Amino acid sequence: MAAAAAAAAASSLSLPSRLPASSDPASRKSALLLRRGNAYSISFRLPNSVDSPLSASGARRLRVCANSAQVTMDKSASVTSSPTVVEVDLGNRSYPIYIGSGLLDQPDLLQRHVHGKRVLVVTNTTVAPLYLTKVINALTVGNPNVTVESVILPDGEKYKDMDTLMKIFDKAIESRLDRRCTFVALGGGVIGDMCGYAAASFLRGVNFIQIPTTVMAQVDSSVGGKTGINHKLGKNLIGAFYQPQCVLIDTDTLNTLPDRELASGLAEVIKYGLIRDASFFEWQEKNMKLLLARDPTAMTYAIKRSCENKAEVVSLDEREGGVRATLNLGHTFGHAIETGLGYGEWLHGEAVAAGTVMAVDMSYRLGWIDESLVKRVHKILTEANLPTCPPASVTVEVFKSVMAVDKKVADGLLRLILLKGPLGNCVFTGDYDRKALDDTLHAFAKL
Repeated sequence: MAAAAAAAAASSLSLPSRLPASSDPASRKSALLLRRGNAYSISFRLPNSVDSPLSASGARRLRVCANSAQVTMDKSASVTSSPTVVEVDLGNRSYPIYIGSGLLDQPDLLQRHVHGKRVLVVTNTTVAPLYLTKVINALTVGNPNVTVESVILPDGEKYKDMDTLMKIFDKAIESRLDRRCTFVALGGGVIGDMCGYAAASFLRGVNFIQIPTTVMAQVDSSVGGKTGINHKLGKNLIGAFYQPQCVLIDTDTLNTLPDRELASGLAEVIKYGLIRDASFFEWQEKNMKLLLARDPTAMTYAIKRSCENKAEVVSLDEREGGVRATLNLGHTFGHAIETGLGYGEWLHGEAVAAGTVMAVDMSYRLGWIDESLVKRVHKILTEANLPTCPPASVTVEVFKSVMAVDKKVADGLLRLILLKGPLGNCVFTGDYDRKALDDTLHAFAKL
């Protein structure tokens, strides 16, 4: 009976695997980018189902297929502990993303990516009591030659700054770490960004590993090598592109995640469906309640599908010269909200959600999408317990001043990611009517 129930549960969700790789990445990139004046305009869709490549030793293959069927799960069925692997294809800097339950109890996954004998774990005051001991054990069990140091930073976006970054360097230097050491980021997006930037800078570059513990970090910030800190005038303006050795996503860490943080991460999940994966968005519309309830099958699928989308884009455009910028749907408006309010007042995903509604509104004003898509975006964000408008204190003037120093400004031209065409299509462009932007700002913000 139990075996039959488990089999039924496994067959009820047909999950897509990784995206197809072209034998000629340059041709794939050129097919996606259309140069128009000072801006790139990109439009693309994700294939519905694909085959998985060979995974790392001990990992299982998974055949997946994005569909809008309701996910069901027999709660008596056990969750497999063998990881699913998504590869980030960057040539000799490629790396795996391991996804699964109980992965911190599989020491080989971490130890195979530690090249020297010294490790520095960077975490914060919230995560350290929960998982630091487990991570140290995973790094050292059966591996007596490795020694582990740790630095515990204060928790929060407001600490993503130069002063806090220096605490990582202080610990590394005091511990006399060398160029063969490995930094391990244990925490959410703030810890991942700061640890990665420290790894990129310390001794001009040392190995590092990402162990993300929030939905936001697992589906987005831990993948792709964006690292950095905030400046008081703008978010993430100081940083580097620096890829990890691996990303280890133990989905069990989400069991301790507050509901607000969970919802914040779902803003990035929703983004992938809107910009490039219509089937994934439709699946989310049917399964949002399961995601909010932390259903393990639904959550694992959402993480994996998001990582597949991110990995595909990063493999095409590692340093955000064009297509990768589309991953920032809603972020230009959202970063202005975060900066204008003060870092940490709103979570990143909350600001991105409100920013996404503004980007969708502007897309509609330009005549690039129909009204039904505007309503669907508003509905799914509301169901995900995310805000759909900015706070009143972020005025039109604040938006304009912060957006003027956005990283996507080129030669004085603000380029935006906007939806265009059917669901799953977007453009990254500076070729838009400035009145539409002004109208959107005045519709959502006070003077």
